[in-house]
Amino acid sequence: MTRRELREHCFKMLFSVDFYTTGEEVKAQMEQYFQSPEEDDTASDGTLQVVHKVDIGEKDQEYLREKTSKVVDLVEEIDKKIDEVAGWKTKRMGKVELTISRLAVYEMLYDDTIPEKVSVNEAVELAKKFGGNESPAFVNGVLARFIPKEGAAEEKKAAAEETEIKAEEVKETAKAEAEEQE
Repeated sequence: MTRRELREHCFKMLFSVDFYTTGEEVKAQMEQYFQSPEEDDTASDGTLQVVHKVDIGEKDQEYLREKTSKVVDLVEEIDKKIDEVAGWKTKRMGKVELTISRLAVYEMLYDDTIPEKVSVNEAVELAKKFGGNESPAFVNGVLARFIPKEGAAEEKKAAAEETEIKAEEVKETAKAEAEEQE
């Protein structure tokens, strides 16, 4: 199974467990996900397409259980981080956009095997598939704030060095003035 397919299943699992409040209900919902029947729907062009099919090997099921559990365990912390940068409170966000954002923020901050830009791109693709017309732009806007700007690290380092040089100059000036007064 591809990472994209795994990510989509993880999104669906996170979306479904968000409606349950106790840990036992969440665990039961995650296990029930793997027992779900195949669902299909008629696309806008009239063709039949599979919307949900859980034909997942044991290794991939374990990966999904583990990743979903980690995200669920960090939901409060992730939501606080989203609240800080989004300009919206997570309580006001649509469930689809919030779930996609949570998954991507988890990947960006806690999973160093996935590059940040990949997490953002994949989240936008999920938003296109499962969200409304404005969802991709909204998700992209929120997640972009988690990516440091190009050159920001170098600018920060240069500013620190400049501050250090100025502090050194002030010390030398103060020392020279003190010597002159003696």
